[in-house]
Formats: sequence, C-alpha cells, structure tokens
Amino acid sequence: MRRIGPIMIIEGANNSKVPYSRSLYINCKDKVLIDTGAVPAELRALDDQYGVELVVNTHYHPDHTLHNHLLRDAEKWINPLEFETIQSIEGIARGNGVYQEWGPEGVEALRKHLPKEWVQNLGEISGTYQYEEEYNFSGVKVNFLHTPGHTKGYTTPYFPELGVVYVGDFDMTSFGPWYFGTDGDIDEFIASSARLLELDADTYITGHQKGVFRRQEFIEEMSKFIGLIDQRDEVIEKYVREGMNFEELTDIGIFYPKKMLEVLILRTWERSGIRKHLQRLGYTVQGSEIQFL
Repeated sequence: MRRIGPIMIIEGANNSKVPYSRSLYINCKDKVLIDTGAVPAELRALDDQYGVELVVNTHYHPDHTLHNHLLRDAEKWINPLEFETIQSIEGIARGNGVYQEWGPEGVEALRKHLPKEWVQNLGEISGTYQYEEEYNFSGVKVNFLHTPGHTKGYTTPYFPELGVVYVGDFDMTSFGPWYFGTDGDIDEFIASSARLLELDADTYITGHQKGVFRRQEFIEEMSKFIGLIDQRDEVIEKYVREGMNFEELTDIGIFYPKKMLEVLILRTWERSGIRKHLQRLGYTVQGSEIQFL
C-alpha cells in the first residue's frame, strides 16, 4: 500500500483495471475513503484497522462505487448532479444512453441485468458534497473540483497543500478518453484535462492501471491521451466518406472489439460515442443515414 503523506492508495484487482479502480484513504480522525473500487479484502482490513466513517464517490459508475455496500456504517456522498441521476434506474439508463438508443424496452432490459449489489451501492448514497468548496478533514484540505466530460457531474479531488490530485478516469490508459454515456461530453473532457494541467500539483493519481504520475510525465501522457480523440475522428470520418451509414459504422467496433458489441451496454456506448464524434465532425444522423450539416 503506497502512502503520500496522510493519503493511502488502495489498489483494485488486476492492477485496478476496469471494472475495478483505486481507492484513496485519508488517514485522519474523520476517516474518509474516496471511491470503493479497491480489493474487497483490503477495504475490509482498512475498515477494521482504521475505520471508515465517510465514503466520497467521485461519480456514479460501478467501478468507482463497486464496494460501497461493504462499508455499512459509513455515510456516503456523491456529487450533486449525479445524486439526481442515481435516484432511479431510468435516470441511470438516460445517463448512459440506454433510453436514447433503445427506448423504454432498453430501460427494462437494463433493469433486469443491473447487478443487485450496484443498485444497493447507489441506493446507500445519502448525501452530496459541494463543488469548488474546500473541505477540511482533520487538517487535510481537499477541494472537489467539477471536471465534467467523463460524466456530467465528474469530480476530481484536489489536495492543494499536498500537491496531490486524484484524477481517476483521466487515467492515461491506451483505451483512451471515455465519454460515451449521454452525460459525457468530448469538449468538456478536453477542457477538464487542460484544467488538471493548470493545478499546482506534483503528483497525479489515476484510478486505473499505471497509477501514479509525476507532473512532467503526466503532462506528456495527457498529450497522447487527448490526441486519441482526433485519431478517433479520423477513423470515423474515413468510414463516412467511404459511404457507410450509421448502423454499419456502429457494427465495426471502433471503441470496443466487435465481438463485445453483443453486450447491451457496450453496444449502447459504441453508438452513443460515434454519435458524439459525428456531431463533432459536423454530421447529423437521420434514421440510419449520416448527413453533413
């Protein structure tokens, strides 16, 4: 377990690769845990040894709320925008593009397939924190920055006095930026990534895989990471110019491997993500036809 001052980094399974993530524990009298995607046994041991009184979820995605239910006695908070989203299955379906792509039948299909534990994890969230307001947890100051793009309510916890920021899903993985839900936005993702580089921070902790970056390395990796957006534009534009319609385009496997597109939620995100890039490129989708605006 790596420590940076009072911050303890708890790894998720499989090097914190999705569907798991890192958790941060603020070792102070307030006993605060940020996100719950880490290894269950380690979270239980942490709770037994130090105690967890408050769980702060950066956003509602399951890899970051995965083990909320293990910390039964802890109060649980999320950002104010997504507190509204998680109040119903339909809210979650709309946030992820399921309703927009498949209508009420898609919502019902999602309802049947959502793991009960995830529904429980979200259902246990009872409060919110405020954006851009400094919280003082027993002397450890943290500001929950509103950095939308991955989701509309996405939050980045920033520890100004420690020079540390938990960037979570600005994760520098080879997969690239994720903004495929209806509540994700490419331009907001780019703007938020630029804001992260402007912070007075020396240490950037991601939610997945490699993990911890020093400032200069993070700046260099961010350039490559954001550059994947333009690469996706180029691929999609190429297929459109070859005459592909929307249904053909969404069956290739641009973001997710073609064989994985049989999974409802992955096909939904594939379609939603392609719509976002088409709009960015100046196209509109009418039925299955793609037209230039």
